[in-house]
Amino acid sequence: MLNRIKSELLNVGLKFISVDEKIVRMLLETSPSNVNEIVILPAIKIVMKKILQKLQNKRNYGRVYNGEINNVRVSVIRSLIGAPNCAITVECLRRCKTKLIIRIDTCGGVETPNTKVDIGNILIPKLAFCDEGTSPQYIRENPSLANDLDAVPNPITKFQNLLTGNQTIFISRPNMNLNEVLLNSGNALFPNKTILGDLWTTDALFCESLDFIRALQSINIQGIDMESSILFLLGKLYNLKTASILSVTDLPGHLKYDLLHSKEIHPDMENGIDNAIKILINSLPKIKNSLL
Repeated sequence: MLNRIKSELLNVGLKFISVDEKIVRMLLETSPSNVNEIVILPAIKIVMKKILQKLQNKRNYGRVYNGEINNVRVSVIRSLIGAPNCAITVECLRRCKTKLIIRIDTCGGVETPNTKVDIGNILIPKLAFCDEGTSPQYIRENPSLANDLDAVPNPITKFQNLLTGNQTIFISRPNMNLNEVLLNSGNALFPNKTILGDLWTTDALFCESLDFIRALQSINIQGIDMESSILFLLGKLYNLKTASILSVTDLPGHLKYDLLHSKEIHPDMENGIDNAIKILINSLPKIKNSLL
């Protein structure tokens, strides 16, 4: 009886708000009006904590933290790990006044014959390969997207039989102007540690086999994450400016610093996260101007 009364009261309230506002309130636990035009989107706890330490005049609204960084008003929202979580957050943000989303977090680094990648480097992806399970769902529901995206055969087929998964890998891209601002800032602050490179987005942190790494190296991938490809794809779909800035915290396939085998923490791991945040802070005034 009590649950029925609660549901009836809730339904009365829902009659006075739009479906979009209902979605935002359910998932971000606040009103769409409490989300700013510029959103910073970390995924893991340590990055979220470090950014909140930089947030001045902080106010909390459900999962949203508002304040100023370098005199720029921002909202900070932790997406949590993985493309589905990132997509859910972006679905909320497109129903707010948000115009620009910057993902700042960590990634795995991949050394190639053309590029040396070290822990503590900062990777700014110029594109992301969509090898997660969320992007194909959006492309299925919005088939016109496929006409606007480049694609490649899955390179893993060069090394093993592909029994399941994505036969074709679509490529999503961030906003080039945002990338240029972040890259210029990175080169000014940490010129020997900032890399503009290609990123591979996957769902499975614990499936980075040697064959998988060789496949990525064969197409000159510099990094692996779990969120950026869907962020860039939804940015294109919903006309949101998006970019990622990622700190390399492990080296899949490396004898010493593969996350699955390493028994020690690299001394530059946390420095890389701090440096990525410094680049973002330095970039924010120019990023704000890009909205004008």
